[in-house]
Amino acid sequence: MTGNQDLLLLGCLCSGIAAAILVYSGRDWLAQAFAWMEADVTDKLRRLRVRTTRVRFWLVLWLVGIAVAFFGFWLLVDSLIFAILAAVLLLAAPWYLLRRMAEFYRRKIEDQLADAMVTLANAVRAGLSLAQSLEILAAQCPRPINAEFRQIVAEYNLGKPLDRTLIEAKQRLKSENFALFAAALLASHEHGGRLNETVERIAGSVLELQRLERKVLSETAQARKSAVYMAIAPVIFLIGFYIMDPANTMLLFTQPLGHLLLGMAVMLDVIAYLWARALLRPDI
Repeated sequence: MTGNQDLLLLGCLCSGIAAAILVYSGRDWLAQAFAWMEADVTDKLRRLRVRTTRVRFWLVLWLVGIAVAFFGFWLLVDSLIFAILAAVLLLAAPWYLLRRMAEFYRRKIEDQLADAMVTLANAVRAGLSLAQSLEILAAQCPRPINAEFRQIVAEYNLGKPLDRTLIEAKQRLKSENFALFAAALLASHEHGGRLNETVERIAGSVLELQRLERKVLSETAQARKSAVYMAIAPVIFLIGFYIMDPANTMLLFTQPLGHLLLGMAVMLDVIAYLWARALLRPDI
């Protein structure tokens, strides 16, 4: 028993030394990758209007957790393949969820943008200035788009130029429709012109694009459900095989070859689901 414990401690020590050497040799690449990850997460959190003051701390904690899970699976379960799979899933899943939340927020903003444009055009037609019209949008529009207009109005009232607040909002939201809306406001603010007519034409175009996008989504709804069912099917088949032949099915979890097959199955299943989602995503 003592000999096995010594071998386990020696294995842990060698693994730690190897990991330290690997991290040190690739420190420049790791620093670049971490900087990119921090910038990407910060950008998505800003789009979701979440404070980003401690992003670096949470990222470091997240990576430490991934390392602990990796070595835990490797040493306790005695499966390098499961350890790699767990590390990849723990690395990709939170980022994917954050990306989906940011995309959902952007779509909600775009759904409310056309009505906001009509309200702005009516306010300008009534004789209000652009700044006053934006204050009306901040007060009357529903969430979450009203928060964006409130920030624009608050920054403008604090002395920041209106063109700069609009440019920063455009960069923050990453929305093509909002970029078009901001370009019309900037052109009117700098050169004058009939802002209400321009905004009404843009609102009509945005409404037509939203109608086409909803039509595409309704046409592909069944295909998206099929992609979900296909992603769940391997799990159901695995449960069925376990009920029919538990002894041989458990070999997938106890043998190295079984670990390899399960790892490949999980990765291919995830890739197939993401590929199907990408093919069915409307791009109008």
